[in-house]
Amino acid sequence: MIDHAGISVSDWDKAKAFYDTALAPLGATLLYVVPEQFTGGVKVGGYGREKPEFWLHGAGEPGPGRHYAFRANSRADVDAFYAAAIAAGGRDNGAPGLRPHYHEHYYGAFVLDSDGNNIEAVCHRPE
Repeated sequence: MIDHAGISVSDWDKAKAFYDTALAPLGATLLYVVPEQFTGGVKVGGYGREKPEFWLHGAGEPGPGRHYAFRANSRADVDAFYAAAIAAGGRDNGAPGLRPHYHEHYYGAFVLDSDGNNIEAVCHRPE
């Protein structure tokens, strides 16, 4: 149902460095930066694997309480996401592990970014 989503960030460079590192293990990179003449001088860029699906907007009202889960191909990718996100300055919000209260094979990890967004990597496949 969702084609793409985006968040406002308080510090574009800090957020970009975090997401560059945290999303790399999931195969996602910054694919497109909108020319600033179309954004009123605000930095806007989209991450994805094949097309921009997760957007950062360098102005606006960032805030906690937002949750974004990124699909991982394996549990090892979830582990790598978590390690990369923590190394990039993220704060632990749930170490990698099974969450059987969601379903039998739900394996996820949760990290808070610098604006308090709850960023997750999840694999739904059995080991």
